[in-house]
Amino acid sequence: MRQSLMAESRMRRSTMTGRPAAQSESKNKFQPVSSTWTAWPQQFLLFAIFFAGLMLLHAPLLRLPYFWDEAGYYIPAARDLFLTGSFVPQSTLSNAHPPLAMAWLALAWRVFGYSTLVTRTAMLALSAFSLLGLFRLSRSAANLPVAWATALLVAIYPVYFTQSSMAQVDLPAAGFTFWALAAYVEDREKDHPWKQVFWFSLAALTKETAILAPLALFGWGLVAGFIGPRLPLHSRSRLRPHINDIRWQEILPPSGRRSRWFYLLLPVAPLAGWYAYHYSRTGFLLGNPEFFRYNVAATLNPLRIPLALGMRLWQLFGYFGLYLLTFAGLLAMLRPPQKRNASARPRIPFWVQAAFLSLVLAYLAFMSVVGGAVLARYMLPVVPLVILAWVSTLWRRARYWELIVGAVAIAFVAGLFSNPPYGFSLEDNLAYRDYIVMHAEASRFLAMRYPGARVLTAWPASDELTRPWLDYVSQPFRVVRIEDFSASQVDVAARARGQFDVALVFSTKYEPPHALFENWDAWQRVKEKFFGYHRDLLPEDIAQRLGGTIAYHKEMNGQWIAVIVMAK
Repeated sequence: MRQSLMAESRMRRSTMTGRPAAQSESKNKFQPVSSTWTAWPQQFLLFAIFFAGLMLLHAPLLRLPYFWDEAGYYIPAARDLFLTGSFVPQSTLSNAHPPLAMAWLALAWRVFGYSTLVTRTAMLALSAFSLLGLFRLSRSAANLPVAWATALLVAIYPVYFTQSSMAQVDLPAAGFTFWALAAYVEDREKDHPWKQVFWFSLAALTKETAILAPLALFGWGLVAGFIGPRLPLHSRSRLRPHINDIRWQEILPPSGRRSRWFYLLLPVAPLAGWYAYHYSRTGFLLGNPEFFRYNVAATLNPLRIPLALGMRLWQLFGYFGLYLLTFAGLLAMLRPPQKRNASARPRIPFWVQAAFLSLVLAYLAFMSVVGGAVLARYMLPVVPLVILAWVSTLWRRARYWELIVGAVAIAFVAGLFSNPPYGFSLEDNLAYRDYIVMHAEASRFLAMRYPGARVLTAWPASDELTRPWLDYVSQPFRVVRIEDFSASQVDVAARARGQFDVALVFSTKYEPPHALFENWDAWQRVKEKFFGYHRDLLPEDIAQRLGGTIAYHKEMNGQWIAVIVMAK
């Protein structure tokens, strides 16, 4: 009787405090990261290990010229900041991206000099710091073996790997988000959320969409605060009655003072300050009108949104070998937990899983509505969270989980070097290296054989030939630009053939030799209408329509480039 009264008292206290009774009477339910792993010497050692590993793996890529959006926006913006001190780009139209990553590159150039080697090394430092944040988050949410396995898989996941050395903002924004989430997890019993505010603010000042993370956690906090008192204390699964009772309070986020949730709104302030500054300098709030039209106005179509959502789900659970990890994790969930010292291996706490889920849903919803190009790098803040959740599931339920992780790692490495049987962005694996090598060689051919010639081409080659500091040419060419190498654009150029001497033509996207849905005309029309798809003509067809001859032609792993000389 006395024990019953004590248990009832503990349950009543847990209901009043918003914490489950098991956590009120013992703090062994969830252990924060020990001081061994939070001490700065150990943190620095881990950073050095991650940085050295990334430098070693990326060594053949460190001197490559700039690629695609690097050349088109981020490097010009960082160079303007480096030369003039202006946070708003002058040599290219501003997209209103916050300037933190560009400021980091400008600082690196100021200290070590301007070069692609310095640029890519500086970005690898940010990538190593991001891996360290993910490692700390994984260690806090799960355990040390899961943290090492998660960091390894994320580091070699093709999209993360290629973005690690690229001068773009998505990966650094994801890294600051990992650090903020680590502070969120470690701050469960405290009312000092300033670390979260700091890291979330840095993430938002790196890329504006990173504000989704604190807003998602804030929204989940409000929802949990509303439904928490109305939920039953226990629930038993009808589908799997052998599992333990679920305490709904374990799913709710940390309680503390209710005002703590409003701290998650503070990162909005520095981002709003940046937009106010940008508007005062340019007159545009969300970037130039063309950028806004392409990424927002043109995407708000009720037919496009579900299609984009399907693509985002694929990028989250299936892209480049992720389907193997997802399949293995789903199978593992059918098995009971492995035993350790007569007790089941612990899972990631339910409230941490709920926090991760809120971020995943926020990114899925937002990135399915906006963004003209459905690029996989936009999902980098949440893909590692999915990898972490699956690795933790395998560790908990699969006996030979290390072998499964090893098999997934092999699939990731294979995805780096081999292209899938469907179209994908070249920046998502080492296909971007093939692109850069071919364009650099073709640019040298133009410089040697046709110096001073007027060149017909499309973006981004138009920037590569006119900006020597992108490391493709030493002297700029005069360029006549068209949008792409589709039949309609080539015919427009043919009518103005007297305005150029040679044409630099290339594949603007990867076309698999035997693509899935290749003969499905309806899907082709959908891609053309909603996702800007077009089919490039082959070099022979372009030369025939322009009335020229091919002087240079090279193909590499499904990509091609050619130089066409106009008949005099």
